[in-house]
Amino acid sequence: MILIIAEKPSLARNIASAIGDLKRRDGYLEGEGYLVTWAFGHLFSLCDIETYSPAPLGATGWTMENLPCFPERFRFELRKGDDKKTVDSGVQKQFGIISSLCAREDVDTIVNAGDSDREGEIIVRLCITHTGVSGKSLKRLWLPDQTPQTVRAALADMKDESEYDNLADEGFARTYIDWLYGVNLTRYATLRTGTLLRVGRVIVPIVKAIYERDMAIRNFVPGKYLSISSKEETKGEVVELHSKQKFDMEDAPKAEALCAKYNQAGAVVTAVKNQKSTLPPGKLYSLSKLQNVLGKKYKMSMKDSLDIIQKLYEDGYLTYPRTNSEYLATAEKDKIKTILGNCKKLGYPVEFKDSKTIFDDSKIESHSALTPTYKIPAKGVLSERENQVYSTVFRRFIAVFCAEPCKISKTEITIAVGNLETFTLKGNVILEPGWTKYDDRTQKDKVLPPLQKGDQVVIDFKPTEKETSPPKHFTIETLNNYLKNPFREEKAAAKEAAETADDTVLEDDTEDYRAMFEGLELGTEATRTGIIDNARHSGYIELKKDTYTILPGGEFLVESLENLGVVMDKFKTAELGKALKSVFRGKITVSDSVALAKEKISAAMGAGEGSNDIGYFGDILGSCPLCGNEIRRMRSFYGCSGYKEGCKFSVNTYICGKAISAANLRKLLVDGKTDPIEGFISKKTGNTFAARLVLDENKKAVFSFDDRKKPKKQTIPLCPKCNSPIIKGKTAYGCSAWKTGCDFRLPFEQDGKQLTDEEVLTLLREGREP
Repeated sequence: MILIIAEKPSLARNIASAIGDLKRRDGYLEGEGYLVTWAFGHLFSLCDIETYSPAPLGATGWTMENLPCFPERFRFELRKGDDKKTVDSGVQKQFGIISSLCAREDVDTIVNAGDSDREGEIIVRLCITHTGVSGKSLKRLWLPDQTPQTVRAALADMKDESEYDNLADEGFARTYIDWLYGVNLTRYATLRTGTLLRVGRVIVPIVKAIYERDMAIRNFVPGKYLSISSKEETKGEVVELHSKQKFDMEDAPKAEALCAKYNQAGAVVTAVKNQKSTLPPGKLYSLSKLQNVLGKKYKMSMKDSLDIIQKLYEDGYLTYPRTNSEYLATAEKDKIKTILGNCKKLGYPVEFKDSKTIFDDSKIESHSALTPTYKIPAKGVLSERENQVYSTVFRRFIAVFCAEPCKISKTEITIAVGNLETFTLKGNVILEPGWTKYDDRTQKDKVLPPLQKGDQVVIDFKPTEKETSPPKHFTIETLNNYLKNPFREEKAAAKEAAETADDTVLEDDTEDYRAMFEGLELGTEATRTGIIDNARHSGYIELKKDTYTILPGGEFLVESLENLGVVMDKFKTAELGKALKSVFRGKITVSDSVALAKEKISAAMGAGEGSNDIGYFGDILGSCPLCGNEIRRMRSFYGCSGYKEGCKFSVNTYICGKAISAANLRKLLVDGKTDPIEGFISKKTGNTFAARLVLDENKKAVFSFDDRKKPKKQTIPLCPKCNSPIIKGKTAYGCSAWKTGCDFRLPFEQDGKQLTDEEVLTLLREGREP
């Protein structure tokens, strides 16, 4: 008997349906030599900190006493219910059924039918491991889609579970590392700030990217400049020429002079190129690329689109959704031919194309691009939103394999303005629509004026005042593109500019795939949507239509972590991402990657110590100099606990960019002044300075600069002849009154001995000669 454990009930039903007529039992299905049962996603979760290191007696809530927590061995427990205290009864019952089925004597093979990714791999592995059953054959059912044909084919070609050990190792390593970051730094930052801060390995750099973009927009100061351009009619058509030359506003006379020079030189068409070409369709969709289109066209959030894509997958209409590839595997060619045959029966002009731009194993990590399956939904079966998603995938699939090419006329006109500057105009016109009848085209037709080589072009260049533009807010599309390769910003911008100019440009995506496979992306296709949604629900970021903006809670998160010295940027996250990919490739162990995370977390939690240690929220620092009540560490300041009675004494925890440590605050309360503090930053000049904080007559903390280092007074030696100051020359000291006749001179070298400056000055001050 073969026992199949599916990740969720819907998958179990699809597997059972493909096998045949199985009988329904309590928590499983049976028949045809199979038992099919299921989990409810994660039945197990990692134990909390208190399991490893209980809080001290009397402690309520979180405490620093058990932080950081680095378990020697990670432990799992059955998932708790809504009360977070007792095990969910449904989870407990279903795991009991799984355990009893695994222990049945007639079961000789247990099949892991988790989703075909690292998360699904460990979900079912944990179930099997915790049953304690051993000695049975373990297999893996890997499903690219959930159609009956695919399920039956996969059941006939199951591999040993051991072949997926590296995938499981990466899954466990990712789970352990994310737990370490989440529980340690969330508690640490919360205890430090007095505000719940959800700190995670990936959520922080995502929020930080949106924060930095929005700060750049908020602080942007537009600059005005002059450009020169001409917009005049030639042969009844307007010809626009925009020079690359730019001028500062104060250089307006230079701009005017150059315009006059251009206009005097005249313009002539030096070349006209007309070429017929074919416009290639876009690539098949990865999850994030599909979400980009759905967000831009239908204003779907990433969560909404993923929920619909997942449902279409579970209903058997689409292939596995959480894929990072836009390519198909060469092993899928026969399957694609069958699907194309089904499309052809529906009247679509498609043909099989054996092309490297479609089939490329080198650009597939685990799963191929999203495509339709053998199962095509009948009209009216899908909801409006489901149809929007399905048709987007289906139309792209038809476009890629369309037998009718999209033929275009490409025109390029070169215009020379004397020998001063050359301008190139580009235009495309569709001659035969081909695949564009089924899928959207990025650019519209651009018709150029009917100019011929040798034509004189009417020009009138004039200076035009323009203004620099601020950066743009992240959209679903631009944020997704950034997260897939956060180190390719400049190149991505250049690519976008190229595509805007000419939609026939096919970008080289080799670098993007290399970055993904190395682990340089922030989050994965499987996790990114959930993390961004978590950031939204945590009040860190907001999504309006398809545009992300930072919220006050997100600003507080980023700035608080910066103040605490907790560095969680794209570089740190990518370093751990690379380690996780190394686990997947068997280059390092799970323990190696966890050790790296522990090192980073320890460094982060130690960064706020010493002169930057502002203590913890609620700490008592001393007595108020105004009313005698306790001074406590508040969220962003040290304040008097007697504030309800009207006391207004407070000192900010950060002043001019510098932490006011708890130790210095205590000293201020006791002595009326702090130690000298270095590292303040002037808001006016941006320069750093040092000062004490002192309490003035009103008990308000103010700067004191009395301890600034003053230059030592130097006693200037006087001339032994006329009592005028001595000055230093190139080879000797001499009297500054030499112009009025004093000839005193003292060479540096005396009797073959080179005297030091200090020796000479000492002698002169004492009124002695060598």
